[in-house]
Amino acid sequence: MRERGSETLVILPTYEERASLPNIVSAVREQLPEADILVIDDNSPDGTGEVADELAANDSRISVLHRRGKLGLGTAYIAGFEQALSGNYRFAIEMDSDGSHLASDLPRLIAAAHDGAGLVLGARWVPGGKIENWPWHRQAISRIGTAIARVSLRSHLHDLTSGFRVIDTNWLRRLDLSSVTTEGYGFQVELAWGLERIGCPVVEVPITFVERSSGRSKMSFGIVAEALAKVLLWGWQLRFGKLRK
Repeated sequence: MRERGSETLVILPTYEERASLPNIVSAVREQLPEADILVIDDNSPDGTGEVADELAANDSRISVLHRRGKLGLGTAYIAGFEQALSGNYRFAIEMDSDGSHLASDLPRLIAAAHDGAGLVLGARWVPGGKIENWPWHRQAISRIGTAIARVSLRSHLHDLTSGFRVIDTNWLRRLDLSSVTTEGYGFQVELAWGLERIGCPVVEVPITFVERSSGRSKMSFGIVAEALAKVLLWGWQLRFGKLRK
């Protein structure tokens, strides 16, 4: 895809997002008309992969990676990063395909990347950031989890778990992606913290996060538990083990 001249690859992992995917792709195309879009579908039983193929057939800047099953968010993004690197894109964008991330925020995130940020986080927990349609207890869990991660990892970032981000591939190349093993929240924390630790300039841009109006969240207790366990382990290793800040 890269030879067509785009500097940006938008990565959209999907699993059972048949209803929302066309709208998300249309919104991305409206905001970033020159970007390439990579849909990564984990063999969705609802036919999301077929919808993605139809979109790609009508837009030469869209491609689809079909995977054999539900292999997880982290491995999906790593597969997308590998395509971004092999295609010599300058920026790789992480974005949910369920409508939680507003494409209208993309120009501000890209602008921050053009201004020199190696990692741009679409942040909820900074001044100007908002969440719509989340119950108070879910917001509390997210805030508490983020606070634990910040303290444990000695991080300066306010929204380590944000899944809406722009990454300069020059910094992405400096990471050992094969060593990233976590999923969901844990993957987002591991990647952001890994970039922060190697000196990547990070900018947090306030966004509005909107809870999906249809379909089911892919987040599970197991994914949250994995993230918490990993964060506490990394914090221990940072203080008493082999990791160094």
